[in-house]
Amino acid sequence: MAGPRVRLVVTADDFGYCPRRDEGIVEAFLAGAVTSVSLLVNGAAAESAADLARRHKIPTGLHANLSEGRPVGPARLGDSSLLSPEGFFLGKMGFREAVTTGGVALPQVREELEAQLIRFRELLGGDPTHVDGHQHVHVLPGVCQVFAEVLHANGVRFTRLPVERGVGDRAWLEAPARAFACSVERDALAAVAPFSRYGLRWTDAFVGLSTCGRHMSVHRVSGALARALEGIPTGHTLTAELMAHPGYPSVPPAGGCGKGPDAFSCSWERLHELRVLTAPTLRAQLAQDGVQLCALHDLDSKRPGEATLKTFLERSLP
Repeated sequence: MAGPRVRLVVTADDFGYCPRRDEGIVEAFLAGAVTSVSLLVNGAAAESAADLARRHKIPTGLHANLSEGRPVGPARLGDSSLLSPEGFFLGKMGFREAVTTGGVALPQVREELEAQLIRFRELLGGDPTHVDGHQHVHVLPGVCQVFAEVLHANGVRFTRLPVERGVGDRAWLEAPARAFACSVERDALAAVAPFSRYGLRWTDAFVGLSTCGRHMSVHRVSGALARALEGIPTGHTLTAELMAHPGYPSVPPAGGCGKGPDAFSCSWERLHELRVLTAPTLRAQLAQDGVQLCALHDLDSKRPGEATLKTFLERSLP
């Protein structure tokens, strides 16, 4: 019998954001629908989330956060290019604008990333399985270089490369969402050079930019994975990551990273993702497609620059 065509890691982001989100994530993990989580160490529920991860032996990585809430490093003590006058990170788009205009001091980015790794080890008692970026901040110009250096210095090998083949063609995405997804993908492709230089590893393929929230469905997840398989030689097993944001919606004021939960976390779309991920129909479709769910440490992930990954990257953008 032929082996799987795809070995898929399903990562639930924003673990530690609030107890209700965490409850749904753990439910999905115990159902076998999620295989990995990314922890926000500045999340309101980070400590209880870490307890859940230890109790249920959930493979846990760091969801490096430079855009939402309060910092955990030296920046919290005074003036910082990472923060607003009120002492919060600059936000999803505000941080990007500051990076673009040269307003972010990269040494302060390094300090915050290192502080978050230290906090992760305090909470979990060990190293993260991987480090990715909240709102994809880790692939931004300049930031990606510092990110790669910090991971290399701390012995972290795995990260996320948010390049989803064909995302610019996803007709169901609204224009702003499609534009943001394409900008993330462009940044990610540019981040390949520093990531490779410092020996970071990632899966062959990534899905999640086009299947977030209400856009997630069995058909779309299956279709996105099929698109990623195009051009892969018969007999080759592709490694892939599906980014997800399941959970029960946050109820203010509980949750967030220092200033309460945002609209994204309070939305019914979190529950929609949870329902899609745990539905028997998704598991059946993935099995039919030759997809096997697994944890990140189970993957024989490709080294940057190997033939299949190189081909994938070259064909990722329209």
